[in-house]
Amino acid sequence: MADYTKADIEEIFGVGEDHFGVAHTGLSWLPKDIHFGIRDEAGRLVAHTGLLRLPLTVGGHDLDAMGVGGVAVAPDVRGRGLARTVVGAALDHARTLGPRYALLFCRPQVAGLYRRLGFRELLGDVHVEQPEGRVVVMPICTMWAPLHEGAAWPEGPVRLRSLPM
Repeated sequence: MADYTKADIEEIFGVGEDHFGVAHTGLSWLPKDIHFGIRDEAGRLVAHTGLLRLPLTVGGHDLDAMGVGGVAVAPDVRGRGLARTVVGAALDHARTLGPRYALLFCRPQVAGLYRRLGFRELLGDVHVEQPEGRVVVMPICTMWAPLHEGAAWPEGPVRLRSLPM
């Protein structure tokens, strides 16, 4: 997919607000740069995920991670492995881009899905930037996955040096 618009989100979920269930956080989010989607036989977009390179500081060291976000599967086709397919394609592509880690933010109710896809929960506070230079603690789960053999998450405080994705 070249882009991911509000119309695409509504194609997956239908018309509505807060499709990802994170409006309660009050956070501002970045759009993704790279998109992966699945269309059904009729051409309807039924699954999506996106990637964005993220600047982080972990334990006082600067590094990049590939942010995974915008994971969506239409309610009428859930349970068919489509999330695994789009997230898997995104992680395969992320491995070619250099960073050692993938990072995502999710509601606690869906953390089990991401664990099954190879993500691990980060314990401790994760600080993220917001408009006007504010830095806040991420109020939902932060999870990571290794993108390369032997990649272990570094120890220390985590700060995303951008808006979350």
